[in-house]
Amino acid sequence: METAKTKHPTFKYLILSLSLSFLLLFLFISLHPNRFQALLTTTVTENRPPHSAFVSSTEDLKIRPGYTSYDTYIQRQLNKTLNPKLREIWTTRDWDRKIQVFSRFFADLKSEKFLADSSKCLCVGARVGQEVEALKRVGVADSIGIDLVPFPPLVIKGDFHNQPFDDETFDFEFSNVFDHALRPEKFVAEIERTLKSDGVAVLHVSLSRRGDKYSANDLYSVKPLVKLFRRSKLVRVRKVDGFGLDTEVVFRKTKKNIEQRF
Repeated sequence: METAKTKHPTFKYLILSLSLSFLLLFLFISLHPNRFQALLTTTVTENRPPHSAFVSSTEDLKIRPGYTSYDTYIQRQLNKTLNPKLREIWTTRDWDRKIQVFSRFFADLKSEKFLADSSKCLCVGARVGQEVEALKRVGVADSIGIDLVPFPPLVIKGDFHNQPFDDETFDFEFSNVFDHALRPEKFVAEIERTLKSDGVAVLHVSLSRRGDKYSANDLYSVKPLVKLFRRSKLVRVRKVDGFGLDTEVVFRKTKKNIEQRF
C-alpha cells in the first residue's frame, strides 16, 4: 500500500503535464494558424526526396537523385557540354572516328528502309554534330541536330525536353543521349510530337552498363521505352557497339494512339 501511495502523485503530475502541453499546443494553433501551417510545410519539404525521385522511376528505369530543380539539372548538363577539353576531343580526335561509326549505323538503317535520302532528319542531343555529319555523308542531306549549346551549321540550340519544332516535322529522329533525360516521358513525347506519322525513331541505349556522372537516369531493359512510346510501335531491338551503348531500339510512329505492354 505504501508503494502505491508513493507512485500516485507521480502519475498525477504526468497527466497534468500532458494536459498542459495539449492546451499550449491548442492555444498556439488558435493564435498562429499560419505559422503552424508553415511549420508543417517546412517539415514535409525537408523530408521529401529530391524532385527527380518523382519523375518516371520504375523497376527498369531509375531516375538518379540529386537534382533539386530543373535549372540544377540543366547546369550540370552544360558543365559537360561546355567543358573545353571535351569539346576539343569531340572536334579533333573523335571527329572522324565517330562519323565513320555513325555512318555505318545509318547505312544499315537505309538498307532496311528505316531511312531514305529524302528523309528529313533530327539528331536529338547531338553535341557537336558527328551524327548529323554522318547522315549527310550517307546521302541524307536534310539533317539537323539540337543541343543545349549550338554548333553551327550542324547543331542548333534546343532542349530535348521541349523541342523547338512544329508537330510532325521529321521523318526520322535519332538519339544516343536517352540516359541524359531527367524527364524520360517528356523526352519521348517530344520525339513523337515532332515525328511524322509512319516516321521512325531510333535510340541507342545502354542496358548492360551505367552511364557517366552526367547521366540523369539508368535503363535496365527495353520495357520502359515501349511504355513511353505510346504512339509508336516497337519494330526492332538489336545489339550494337556504339561508344559505350549496346542496344539499338527502333520505333515507328503509328496513326493511332497505341500503348504497348510487354
